[in-house]
Amino acid sequence: MFIDYTKIKIQSGNGGNGAATFRREKYVAAGGPDGGDGGNGGDIYFQVDKDKNTLVDFRYNKKFKAGNGENGSGSRCNGKYGEDLYIKVPIGTVVKDAKTNKVIADLSNPNQTELVLKGGRGGRGNSHFATATRQAPRFSEDGDKGEEKEVILELKLLADVGLLGFPNVGKSTFLAKVTEARPKIANYPFTTLEPNLGVVKTKEGDGFVIADIPGIIEGASEGVGLGIQFLRHVERTRLLLHFIDVSGEEGRIPVEDYQTINRELQKYSKKLAGRKQIIVATKIDSMQDDTGYQALEQLAQKEKIEIYKISSVTGEGVQQLIDHVAQVLATIPKEELTQMEDRMVYTLPEKDQEWEARKEGDVFYVTGRAVDRLMGRINIEDNESMYYFHKCLRNMGIDDKLRELGICEGDTVFISDWELEWEE
Repeated sequence: MFIDYTKIKIQSGNGGNGAATFRREKYVAAGGPDGGDGGNGGDIYFQVDKDKNTLVDFRYNKKFKAGNGENGSGSRCNGKYGEDLYIKVPIGTVVKDAKTNKVIADLSNPNQTELVLKGGRGGRGNSHFATATRQAPRFSEDGDKGEEKEVILELKLLADVGLLGFPNVGKSTFLAKVTEARPKIANYPFTTLEPNLGVVKTKEGDGFVIADIPGIIEGASEGVGLGIQFLRHVERTRLLLHFIDVSGEEGRIPVEDYQTINRELQKYSKKLAGRKQIIVATKIDSMQDDTGYQALEQLAQKEKIEIYKISSVTGEGVQQLIDHVAQVLATIPKEELTQMEDRMVYTLPEKDQEWEARKEGDVFYVTGRAVDRLMGRINIEDNESMYYFHKCLRNMGIDDKLRELGICEGDTVFISDWELEWEE
């Protein structure tokens, strides 16, 4: 089964909590804080696997989670880092943010590995909070939670040449003729229901890859027919062979077919529409008259596009076309066809200023990752810990913001999930 599009959820590991412990030895009266740090949560990577060629592995398995970091312990022992998760995908896979549709990673090279989602940071142990005036801190820091994101996986075939054209114009017959591929061939529309790849061997001993894309019809760029599902596969090709039936058997008008397909390419991608094309007039062995072909040839001359006549059944013109395609490909450099303006890796916020204060009725609320992180290191039963808490509120500017909102002595304020009474 060929699956080239799916959505999955990925979740990085949680960071471990720091420890709030003290050195205890027989002959040491006051050993001081020795809490170790929590380990960082595991990261999420995507990695190319040469043995995969579809996204079928993600059909039922939709959620992936990296390992959590372990908590710190006494004697300054740090927790173990969470295990990173490597998600294996076929070459040609593009990873996108499902919310913004922004490209996160383009895995188009063998053995390529890309970091996509960072794990949560481990919390610091109480040994980090000891100062000259606070020598026995009874608090540590909780680890950051990992983040969960929904991403889109799109598989775009890596081929040098893409075969375009309406259904039943001879693309599959041509592919079977010039390669070892054996696509399904029959005389009815949409015989090809999935892309087929084949390798053409040239006289010089090298070769190039051809992708037979299922028939695109009018309206394909808006989702009509099967074309919209497979237009992504011709995005990476360097050359397009535009197959047009000139036999006249099915009443098709070659010039109109050419214009219709190119309109769909233009709507889907201007860059794709500007890619070099060669018109391939097919089924000349059963051509009833050459009126349609003559009109197509005149159009090709007008638009300065090369045109070749072939019959995949008899083999007429096929070798000449293959030789010319090989020559053209030698002049077209391979390029990075998926543009990533800003390489993006999901990371957890670093700034302690990420908080928000607001007033609802007579109650004040302070929320955000920075205050969640702060409350994770506070022991409200300990005076030194509460002193540290008030100092952090001042340093972060929360005190000033609450006074600006009109907070007074005795007012209720929720900081993260904690309900507190304001004191001046």
